[in-house]
Amino acid sequence: MNEYLSIKRAILGKQALEKYLQQSALDNQLTKKSSRETYPIPRLKENFDFISQTYDILNENIKLKIPIHPAGEWLLDNYYIIEERVKGIEKELSLKKYINYYGIANGQYSGFARIYVLASEIVAYTDAKLTVYDLKDYLNAYQSKKTLSMDEIWSMKTFLQLALIENIRSVCEKIYSSQVQKYKVENILERLVEDKKRDELIFKNVDAYKANVKEYGEMKYPFIEYMAYRLKKYGKKAYPFLNILEEQVGKTGTDTESAIEKEHFDIAVKKVTIGNCITSMKMLQRVNFADIFEQINQVEEILKQDPANVYENMDYKTKIYYRNRVKELAKKTRVSEIYIAKKCLELANKNLSDDKENKKSHIGYYLLEAEGEKELFDLLQYKSRSKRNNISKMKLYIFTKKIISLIITLLIGLY
Repeated sequence: MNEYLSIKRAILGKQALEKYLQQSALDNQLTKKSSRETYPIPRLKENFDFISQTYDILNENIKLKIPIHPAGEWLLDNYYIIEERVKGIEKELSLKKYINYYGIANGQYSGFARIYVLASEIVAYTDAKLTVYDLKDYLNAYQSKKTLSMDEIWSMKTFLQLALIENIRSVCEKIYSSQVQKYKVENILERLVEDKKRDELIFKNVDAYKANVKEYGEMKYPFIEYMAYRLKKYGKKAYPFLNILEEQVGKTGTDTESAIEKEHFDIAVKKVTIGNCITSMKMLQRVNFADIFEQINQVEEILKQDPANVYENMDYKTKIYYRNRVKELAKKTRVSEIYIAKKCLELANKNLSDDKENKKSHIGYYLLEAEGEKELFDLLQYKSRSKRNNISKMKLYIFTKKIISLIITLLIGLY
């Protein structure tokens, strides 16, 4: 069974969040891989299913002329964006890719990909209000204590979107519950105030919505707020029912006015939250994440110090090729990407000369050239596994065939 990431939302100021991320970086112990049980795509699909159900009930309620939750207006206008991003994330984030991210080895988020937790915390503690500048600062704050890999930085956009969709689902739970309570109010008004017969009822499918609402039997604030609003529309005819409502609300330890105030406050909060989520999602789509990547990627900063001044003038695709080569060597030698880049720079500086033809002063010599790679491996004290030459492969092949033939002959002889 898959686990899903649940982070309690508490809004922090920018400086407070940066300090928290720095401490988090120090506290996190890492493993080379994330747990497959924390793969977020099943949860993403579940979230989108519920968001879609909320979208459907809003459309149904509009047809029935039931007022919709103000936060629901954001969902109706931007559902297509959420749908598009869900499909995109499913394609981008395979199980194999997720498992290969660094995982957290300790604490409540054990097993989850580090970048998934980091993105979710940034969304949770900012109430989903993201800007490009703040995002750079948050990532740099984390990296001041512990470096993120290039793969993690490049995937930050995907995991931020995952966290935003989780937030939207949370708001949708409130929207859905609110719409069901309103439907229930209309059902009661038809039966008791308007005294309609069963075959005249319009709002008669209350049970159809119950399955998706938690603790349906409780008298909730949306019910109290909407019931009070609707009863007042009936004038004197509804006074006895208003008195009954006041009495029932009093049994819960509050009063109608207080319940209405709390509901209005919650409506305002949820409207802001879903607005932030949608706005941030649009922002992430517009922004060229390659620019952010280059500004916060510490490997990039090291490669830019190339003594031969070649790297800085390369085109974007060539830079990607160099960075990927750093990543490959890091995996091969099992040391960090930052360490690989620093050692390449160290060797290039060591061989710096006035000779323009001197390849050894270029950082790429130690990433791409066989002789340069050997020098890098020597500095790292890494012994590369020598490949068998054709002769040794042939000897092994002949020897293996002889052994198999001998075994078959012995078996036949024994038979």
